[in-house]
Amino acid sequence: MSTVSEPTPSLSRRTLLKQGTVAGLATVAAPLLNLGRFRLFGQNSPEYSARAIALVQRALVIDMLGVFTLNFPEQARWEANPESFPQERFQEFLDSGINVFHPAVGLGGVNAYETALQWFASWNSFIAGNDTRLMRIDSANDFARVKASKKIAIILGLQNSQHFRRPDDVNLFHALGQRVSQLTYNSRNLIGNGSTERRDDGISDFGVAIIERMNAVGMAIDVSHCGDRTTLEAFELSRQPVLITHSNCRVLANGHPRDKADEAILAVKKSGGVMGITGVRMFVRDREPTTIEHALDHFDHVAKLIGPEHLGVGSDIDLHGYDDMPPALNAQLRAGYKGSYGFREKIDIEGLDHPKRMFDLTEGLIRRKYSDANIEGILGGNFRRVLSEIWSVSQGAGR
Repeated sequence: MSTVSEPTPSLSRRTLLKQGTVAGLATVAAPLLNLGRFRLFGQNSPEYSARAIALVQRALVIDMLGVFTLNFPEQARWEANPESFPQERFQEFLDSGINVFHPAVGLGGVNAYETALQWFASWNSFIAGNDTRLMRIDSANDFARVKASKKIAIILGLQNSQHFRRPDDVNLFHALGQRVSQLTYNSRNLIGNGSTERRDDGISDFGVAIIERMNAVGMAIDVSHCGDRTTLEAFELSRQPVLITHSNCRVLANGHPRDKADEAILAVKKSGGVMGITGVRMFVRDREPTTIEHALDHFDHVAKLIGPEHLGVGSDIDLHGYDDMPPALNAQLRAGYKGSYGFREKIDIEGLDHPKRMFDLTEGLIRRKYSDANIEGILGGNFRRVLSEIWSVSQGAGR
């Protein structure tokens, strides 16, 4: 991966218009290479159009599944000693253009409740120990503060709801900062079924009570890893919009079980929700070549089916991707999933596997003729809108 150089001054749309000439643009942004294209981070970094740069810098960019690092021992060290989080890593997050991360993981097992308590305690400690660099998103009002703060914002959530032993636990974890919860991971729990279970019996009576309490306290429901019937029943049962934070279109990936059928995508629109698209290789296409253009096909499919106002980004990787993980950790990760996941030699897609992938994605959306307003919505505006709606309910009403 290319090395990040010292940050350059912000290049806003207003600044671009004021400059009036290509030479002026070059003096404000970075060395000029081709007409209207610039390098933001030094001579070894990719070049991007002035329009793409302006869009990313203007938007509130939200990655609705962006873990901080896939090197989980490294994450544990940062959490144990928050001051050990290096400045150069923080600068890499700033330079990425991503303002808000949702670093949810899939916790479960017989001690799911205790494990989740520890997970939220660790993250809250990490954020508090980096209060000049990180902030926690608790309410819709917090979104307005992110860009001016020059901090990286965190939405706390989990990719499983197994830690909810009873409805009151929803209130408890909301008080600890949890704002999003995926109903199931890939397997079955007491709420419903995951996408790789042999059979999906849908939402249980207990699951109905959990959904009702999540609606009441203003915790967003995520069904990214849920089985088909569980997914559709969540949309039917929830009084609030339901999210698919990170998935893709099954029709474009030869029926991959982790992707969503068109019926589920249509339910996103009916509920007022948003679907985040991921660049995970096997969720995008079942054969080679698999490129950024194939990932963009998923954005197009959702946009044509339900409209670009229901589209977002859920990368499902850290800044550098799965293929840059230490080999032993990569092998361990692959071993934790069923064969139906269809892992290939690479998991990431070139162009969406590096810290500045939001600029590449924006260039792709420009190529696909999306308007500036639609691109800003996809980069984060749509998730901001729907989360603000979900979180606006009266807190604690479910007790």
